[in-house]
Amino acid sequence: MSKKVLSLALSAMLLALSFPVDAQQAEKIPRIGYLNATSPSTSPARVEAFRQGLRELGHVEGKNIVIEFRHAEGNLDRIPSLAAELVRLKVDVIVSGGPATTRPAKEATSTIPIVMAQDNDPVATGIVASLARPGGNITGLSTLAPEISGKQLELLKEIVPKLSRVAVLGTSTISSQLQTLRELDLAAGALKVKIQYLDVLDPNAIETAFQTATKGRADALLVLQSAVMNPQREKVANLAVKNRLPAIYFQNQYMEIGGLMYYGPNTPDLFRRAATYVDKILKGRKPAELPVEQPIKFEFIVNLKTAKQIGLTIPPNVLVRADRVIR
Repeated sequence: MSKKVLSLALSAMLLALSFPVDAQQAEKIPRIGYLNATSPSTSPARVEAFRQGLRELGHVEGKNIVIEFRHAEGNLDRIPSLAAELVRLKVDVIVSGGPATTRPAKEATSTIPIVMAQDNDPVATGIVASLARPGGNITGLSTLAPEISGKQLELLKEIVPKLSRVAVLGTSTISSQLQTLRELDLAAGALKVKIQYLDVLDPNAIETAFQTATKGRADALLVLQSAVMNPQREKVANLAVKNRLPAIYFQNQYMEIGGLMYYGPNTPDLFRRAATYVDKILKGRKPAELPVEQPIKFEFIVNLKTAKQIGLTIPPNVLVRADRVIR
């Protein structure tokens, strides 16, 4: 009888000792750091696409994963400190929302895996060694933005046959824009179009840029991806209409607030695919082993309401190629 009691006591003791271990294992929920240059309200579709991608892979926020969001609200100077904050939190992986946040994240850590949801040209800017073999702790998706800029210029030429001068709004502190401008210069030479680059470093410079474009007799406008202008996209789109400038944008969010044209990757799809990288990394894969992928979905959107406002007729051969027409 005493042996039986002793056996039961030992079993109970072992069971009790196992509870803390089991509890610790149950409490170990992966944490994802999400670093974005703009505000949460600027791109809700992207965040939702990312969450959807995670859910499709069995990762449910608040249940078996935690997402630590850090938004710079358009203030690029805040990004390094936000990246450092995520590192201090010891998140399992950092998701970079765009080119403006990828480099600060890279500078903040060389050990925590970083997933680029979108980056114009990570090879040219030295973020990764190559698309096939990124090396280091960074991988993700490239938007091929430099090549796309040439196509955007061609579309402007098609809707404005007498196009001779295009104002380009960008932000020089975004390193990847240098390659984009090189591509634009090549396309401009072939199309016999002059490029007028206008550097927008803060929101107060937006109206000045439009004034300069108007004085320079720009026939059209091309707006590059910019953490400075994206939060101000309604202002940018309105000024383009006010100045009767046919414009094409690097961000599809402009289309819902009066932008004339968008051609480029389907951005929400990139953020949904970023979730697959997070899933692989959480399961033990190394970023250096995961090739950087390129867009597989592109879209061309035309806003006929805006075309009417600025007195522009979109040629039928352009309209027929649009994936979506806003009427």
